[in-house]
Amino acid sequence: MSNSTREDIARRCLWPMVLALAAIGPPVASTEIPEAYAAGRQAFIGEVAERHGFDRASLTDLLDQARYDPAIIAAITRPFEARPWPEYRALFVTSERIARGVEYWAAHEDWLRRAEADYGVPPQIIVAIIGVETNYGANLGRHRVIDSLTTLGFSYPPRADFFRRELEELLLLAREERIDLTSVTGSYAGAMGKPQFISSSYRAYAIDFDGDGRRDLWNSDADAIGSVANYLHRHGWRRDAAVAVPARVPPGGAAPLPLAEGGPLSPAIPASVLREAGIAWHGHIDEEAPSTLMRLPGGVDEYWLGQANFYALTRYNRSNLYAMAVAQLADEIRVGRLAR
Repeated sequence: MSNSTREDIARRCLWPMVLALAAIGPPVASTEIPEAYAAGRQAFIGEVAERHGFDRASLTDLLDQARYDPAIIAAITRPFEARPWPEYRALFVTSERIARGVEYWAAHEDWLRRAEADYGVPPQIIVAIIGVETNYGANLGRHRVIDSLTTLGFSYPPRADFFRRELEELLLLAREERIDLTSVTGSYAGAMGKPQFISSSYRAYAIDFDGDGRRDLWNSDADAIGSVANYLHRHGWRRDAAVAVPARVPPGGAAPLPLAEGGPLSPAIPASVLREAGIAWHGHIDEEAPSTLMRLPGGVDEYWLGQANFYALTRYNRSNLYAMAVAQLADEIRVGRLAR
């Protein structure tokens, strides 16, 4: 394919988005935009146009309409995961979210059953992730994704490289899935749809579970369910295996054993070895499978043993608190579903 043909295709793909964005109105006044934002945008346009055959003028028009939003910078500096475990848990494991999870399971049981058959992920885990992420689709995020990713990619030095890559993935995703970037909203970090996939995860792991020819994580519960199951399967989920069990440590503490407390650790020590070191637990796990001992901070610290499935949950969100909230919400939803 010639360069001119690529540019014609790219122009046709981008131009409807440009026209729609232009109707929204002008961006924030230039006096409010950091100098690094404008410089980063200009460099990005040249790199991405060259790398993927986007028409440079159309891409410039599109990104000129993206808005720098200081509220996004403020939000990323105070994530939920910085809270103590009891406070974090109380945000998500609630009677309302449990009840809505039971209803979501009942409404989509056929898709959930198929996802478990295909990928080995039980319904309660899939439902709990969608529940934690967006309260079953009730809160899809209020930030335009293109605003989030340009703001963070060009004006947030600690993770600018990551968010520029996600912006690049977003442009490719929009071209592949015919997504209108003028209307796509998500989290302050650019996560999208009912399961809140970032752009690269959407491209890599979202699936067309309902067979309608599109991977639609906003409007298709089937696609959301199948995509969550596929994501966990691809990140090492083990069918019929435990997630985590509560543990007790000796009076002197868990040292010198590796302890996951600042963030997730890949399971590396068989539970049988941890038992020999004085760690006890309640519940059934595979004693020969690699495990991780973790501490969840709070008024009274909690200790848990996690295995491959817990670690798979932390691939969705790199937080022990997140994975534990999903696991505990899932348990409550399963109990509620069985009681119906």
